[in-house]
Amino acid sequence: MISFVKPHSARLYLAFGAMVMNSLLGGLPIIGLIIPFVDSILAGKPIAIPNQTRLPAFLVDLVYRVNALSRWDLLNILIVWTVGLAFFRLFFEYWQSYLMNDASQRVIRDLRNELYEKIVGLPLSFFGKSQTGALVSRITYDTGVIRDAISEGLTDFLFQPVQIAVHLVALLSIKFIFGIPWSLVFVIFILLPLVVFPVLRVGRLLKKISRSSQEQVAEINSTLFESISGIRIVQGFGMEKYETDRFRRQNEGLYRTMMLSISRMIFVSPLTEFIGFVCLGVVLWIGGKTVIESQMSPGAFIAFLVALFSLLRPFKRLSRVHGINQHALAAAERIFDILDMPNEIREKENAKALLPLKNEIHFENISFGYNTEKLILENIDFKVRPGEILAIVGPSGVGKTSLVNLLPRFYDPRKGAVRIDGTDVRDVTLRSLRDQIGVVTQETVLFNDTVTANIAYGRSHTPQKDVERAAEIANAHAFISKLPHKYQTVVGDRGFRLSGGERQRISIARAVLKNPPILILDEATSALDSESELLVQEAIHNLMKGRTVFVIAHRLSTVKDASRILVLDKAGVLESGSHEELLAKNGLYRRLYELQFRE
Repeated sequence: MISFVKPHSARLYLAFGAMVMNSLLGGLPIIGLIIPFVDSILAGKPIAIPNQTRLPAFLVDLVYRVNALSRWDLLNILIVWTVGLAFFRLFFEYWQSYLMNDASQRVIRDLRNELYEKIVGLPLSFFGKSQTGALVSRITYDTGVIRDAISEGLTDFLFQPVQIAVHLVALLSIKFIFGIPWSLVFVIFILLPLVVFPVLRVGRLLKKISRSSQEQVAEINSTLFESISGIRIVQGFGMEKYETDRFRRQNEGLYRTMMLSISRMIFVSPLTEFIGFVCLGVVLWIGGKTVIESQMSPGAFIAFLVALFSLLRPFKRLSRVHGINQHALAAAERIFDILDMPNEIREKENAKALLPLKNEIHFENISFGYNTEKLILENIDFKVRPGEILAIVGPSGVGKTSLVNLLPRFYDPRKGAVRIDGTDVRDVTLRSLRDQIGVVTQETVLFNDTVTANIAYGRSHTPQKDVERAAEIANAHAFISKLPHKYQTVVGDRGFRLSGGERQRISIARAVLKNPPILILDEATSALDSESELLVQEAIHNLMKGRTVFVIAHRLSTVKDASRILVLDKAGVLESGSHEELLAKNGLYRRLYELQFRE
C-alpha cells in the first residue's frame, strides 16, 4: 500500500505540517490561557511561579507584566487571544482534513485503476473460476475500506501522536514551572499505556471478522448481479421468493458479522475511557490534596487537568485507528490477491509484432485442458490456408470453442503450439495478434451506449460514414434507421432494447469495421429465428469474403459451403474433408447430419 501512497507524499507532508500547527495552537496555549484566567481573573490573585529560576528571563518578565494588568484588561486580552488562536487552529484543521482526504481519494483512484487494468488483462481461465459480483466488490467495497483507513486511520495515525507529544510537553511544562508533584506524572505514565493491551487483543479478532464481512459483501454482490441480470428467468420460473429468501439469508449473515465487528470496535472506546477516569480519580485525589495544602495554585492544577483530558482523547482515537487499520489490512489482502496474481497469458519481453497472414495457420500437435487433471483436446494437428473457410463440427463438449480460443490466445495449449506463418503466437504481442482476428459469437456483447459506439467499439474516431457502411454490409442499416434516434439510440444494458437478430447484426457490423484478415464465427446463428437467421447468414456471408474463417456450428446446414470441415470427437480429429466427401465416408459427420435432417 505504501507504493500507492508515495506518489502523493507531498500532500501528506503538507497535511502533517497542518497537523503540527493545529496541535500547537490547540495544546500549548493551555498554560497561557487557563492559569491567568483562574488565578488572576476569577480568583483575583497574581500568578505565582514557584520555580522562577528555571524559566527564561523573558517569560518571568511576561508574568510580571500580566500580574500588573487589571482583571478587565486581562479578560479582554484573553478573549481576543482565544478567538485569534481558534481562527488559525481551525484554518490549519481545515487544510489538514482536506489534504488527507484528497490524498486518500487519489490513492484509491490509482488503486482502482490498477486493479481494473489487472482484471481486464487476466486470462479467461481466471474469469471461469471467479464470480463477477465478487470482482466488482473488490473494486468498489474493498477499496472503499482502504480509502477510509487512509482518510481517517492514517490521519489519526499521524495526528494523534503529535497531539500526545504537544500535550505531554504542556503537562511537563506545568510540572516543572509550577511544581506539580511527580506522583501525578507517574500516575499518567503508568495507567495510560494500559490502554494498548486490549486494543491489540481486539485488533487481531477484527482482521479475521473484517475479511469474513468483505467476503459476504462479495457474495451479496454476486447474488444481486445474477438475479438482476437474469430477471427474465427469475420471473419466468416464479423464483422471486426463492431469490428474495436467498438474499435475506446472505444479508442477515452480513448483519451479524458486521455487528460482531462493531461490538468489538466500540468495546475498546469505553474501556479506554474507564482507564482514563481511573487515572483522573487518582490525579484528583493527589492534586486536590496538594491544592488544599496550598502547595499548588488552583489555576496550575486546573491547567494540569485540562492537559490530562486533552491527552486522553488522542489515546482514545489511536485505539480506534488500530481497528480501522485491521479492516483495511483484510481488504488490502483481498485486493493484492488480484494484483499479485500471475498472468499465464502474458507477452514475452522480446515479443514482436505479428505480420499479416501469408502462408498458413498451423495448429501443431495441440493438447489442452482447463486443469491439469483432464485434457479436452489431445494431439490435434491441422493447417489452414489463407482465404480458406474451415468449419469445425462435432458433439457438444469435444472442445470446438476451446480449440479456436487458442488462436487469439484466450488460453495457451498445454502442449504443442499455434503458429501463424511459422511464428508461435506466444512470441508475438497480444495487440498485434488480436488486431488480426475478429470474433462473432452466439452470445453478443453490447454495451449500454449508442449504436455507433457499439459498432465502433475500440475505434472511437471512426468516421460516421464508415460505421454506416459496416452496418449496411451486416444487414443492420435498415433497422437502425427505424430506431428513435437512429445511430445515436442507446441500446440499453447488454442491448436489452434490441432483438436477438438485431444485436447479432450489430456485433457483425463491429467485426466488419475492424476488418480482420482472420475471422472466428462461434455458433453465430444458433439462437435466432428463421427470418433473423437468414438476415444474419447473409451478413456473415458478406463478412467472410476474402478472409480466413473458422466456423463452429451445430446446425450443419450452415457449414455445407465451407472449404473444409473438421469433425472433432473425444478421440481428436476424426474426419476431415468437404461436405460431400464426409457424407460419402458414412462416418460421424454423416450420422450427425442425418440426425438433424432425418425428417
